[in-house]
Amino acid sequence: MSRYTGPKARINRRLGLAVFESAGAMKAMDRKPNPPGMQPPPRKLTEYALAMREKQKIKFYYGLHERQLRKLYDLASRGKGDTGRSLLVLCERRLDNVIRLAGLAKTRPQARQGVAHGHFLLNGRAHDIPSATVSAGDVIDVRRKAHLTDLYAAIRSEAEGTTADWLAFDPETLRVIVHRLPTPDDVTLPVDVQLVVELMSR
Repeated sequence: MSRYTGPKARINRRLGLAVFESAGAMKAMDRKPNPPGMQPPPRKLTEYALAMREKQKIKFYYGLHERQLRKLYDLASRGKGDTGRSLLVLCERRLDNVIRLAGLAKTRPQARQGVAHGHFLLNGRAHDIPSATVSAGDVIDVRRKAHLTDLYAAIRSEAEGTTADWLAFDPETLRVIVHRLPTPDDVTLPVDVQLVVELMSR
């Protein structure tokens, strides 16, 4: 499956959640919060439909392909502890998500694009893989180029501060430090991950 490039507001309305944070998608959802299309009488969703909806929340929110989600699920299922909670923590640890949570991007797609274009250093080395998993102690820097530091300083100035308390941010150097790993309680995505685990374990 290729990256979704269709109408983002329709996805937000269909899922009843702002998985896409662009200004246009958010405004459209405010104007029309109901699912797109004709509005038939509400009917109870099947268990499979509910599980698929929760799975789509994760995929669209973090910008994952089906194969990427499967890889993270397999990794979570092999580890200790609850598979669903571990899956969400692995999603949170993606490099593009960390950059978004640090306020260096307005949306996750913007963060993903910045990483792919080589705008960031991970532990002092150029890194262009948005799906890279960060670890405690990792350091993320904006590359020392004037146009990049100006760009990300401007983006950061519009943010309200670091939104994740497992990250530390230095506004002078635009440096992000992962001072601890996220926990399931740090995940802000409202999703019934147990339904996703049951679906993917079939």
